[in-house]
Amino acid sequence: MDLKGMKAALGDKALEAEPLSKHTTFAVGGPADLFVLAQTLPELRTYVRLSWEHRVPYFILGGGANILVADKGIRGLVIHNQCSAVEIAPGEDVETWLVRAESGAAIGAVARQAIAHGLAGLEWAVDVPGTVGGAVVGNAGAYGAYVSDSLQGVVLLSPAEGERWQPSSELKLGYRSSIFKQNKKAGGLEGLTSSTPSGGNFSPKVANFSPVILSATFALHKEDTMLIQARAAEHSRHRAETQPQGLSAGSVFKRTAQYPAGFLIENAGLKGKRIGGAIVSPQHANFIINLGTATARDVQELIQCIRETVYTKFKILLELEIELVGDW
Repeated sequence: MDLKGMKAALGDKALEAEPLSKHTTFAVGGPADLFVLAQTLPELRTYVRLSWEHRVPYFILGGGANILVADKGIRGLVIHNQCSAVEIAPGEDVETWLVRAESGAAIGAVARQAIAHGLAGLEWAVDVPGTVGGAVVGNAGAYGAYVSDSLQGVVLLSPAEGERWQPSSELKLGYRSSIFKQNKKAGGLEGLTSSTPSGGNFSPKVANFSPVILSATFALHKEDTMLIQARAAEHSRHRAETQPQGLSAGSVFKRTAQYPAGFLIENAGLKGKRIGGAIVSPQHANFIINLGTATARDVQELIQCIRETVYTKFKILLELEIELVGDW
């Protein structure tokens, strides 16, 4: 890994030891060895190719939601993807329109643009945090709808195959999962009690040379704009009433086959449980809130406490929805 050569190639565009707590919705996370901002696809392509050339692994950071970055930070290059151009064009029939969004675009902003054009299919996402790329990676969804419902495919950049189109049918999109998810097991954590199955090893996502999503194309359909806006407004109202404010990464655990994770956590008596500066939200038990002083280790220990307690009480092992990232 030639960090020195990479830093020289990037020049004054790169920051050294940039605190990632400044770039995540949890507001925790240690430094990146190198940090660079990509605002256009040519910049993003250049930084990725330079990483290949200098053998410096990269981590693509979007909106900073749905991740917990380690206190030690991320080794290699962190590319903050802010490529946000959106194109809307007619599809193959009069009712279908194609929305092509660069991967750094906020998924909520893309949804609002679609609504303004009278296009239905993304209104569930108007208040969903994060970027288009992150939404594809996690097959984001809400109110019974998912990215996979309207995603046609993505443009990928990889060292093995260069730049190519990959249809959604080849992305293995499932509940909060895709081909891009590195840790598909139960989000295991180290140090569980001997009576608690690990559900997979603790294997956080680290910087690597995985394919990079450059853009995504959604196939949406024409509908009365007022009706779409009404649905979006109802989703916004419901989210405001049910989800807590504050510094968080969104839902921490996936829904189980039988129950919502929040239901299990609440009935395990964990609402308001606190470790350091991290607390289980008293409003919604599947949210962990950073009270302002939390470290990533505080959050990780609280996650571990929740999993152990829920398993002890219900014999159900909760699976992480957020991704643990970096040097743990």
